[in-house]
Amino acid sequence: MSQSSHQIENDVRETLESGVDIYQRVRTITLRALTERELDMDNIKSVVEAAFKGISAGMSGQYEPAKSAFTEAVSAIDDALEKTAEASKLAIEEAASRVSEFSHHDLNQATDELKNLEKIFLETIEKVTHGGNEMILEIARNFIDHARRNGTAVGRQSQAALETLNNVRLKGQNAVATTTSILAKIGSGILTGIAESLDPDKPAK
Repeated sequence: MSQSSHQIENDVRETLESGVDIYQRVRTITLRALTERELDMDNIKSVVEAAFKGISAGMSGQYEPAKSAFTEAVSAIDDALEKTAEASKLAIEEAASRVSEFSHHDLNQATDELKNLEKIFLETIEKVTHGGNEMILEIARNFIDHARRNGTAVGRQSQAALETLNNVRLKGQNAVATTTSILAKIGSGILTGIAESLDPDKPAK
């Protein structure tokens, strides 16, 4: 059973309040939540928003500790979304090896979803921190400005995935089309493998 948004928020908030291993723990919480759901935009948005609410609720009242914790936690979510884009890219490649062509609708939807990952990431920061105090707003604005100038991990990985999609589009001729639901299931399985390889609590084989 997948974690509720409330549970994700609480886990992230407790991590921020503890101040211990923030980056690693927030990335693990986010990846685990993503792998428990089908890899579609609604589920991704739900997980990301819950995680950001936890960050906002768990931040210290002092500027420097809050800024440091915020940067670690948000970078962890960026990394988790980068892995999500990577899983989507690999899912596209795997699906393309099974069929010669995606349907036009599937290609367009997959492209739109990849383009929107970075947008979801940055817009959710703005949305969740909007109701916060001036300190949280300033920290969030500075982070967003920096991210828009210099790019994000998820943005770079999404671009690589879009190039893969373009190659699929060029190679496809006439064949049975795959579907976005199949693509989401393949992506979920791949992301689970990626998440497990990064999980510090998973015993080595």
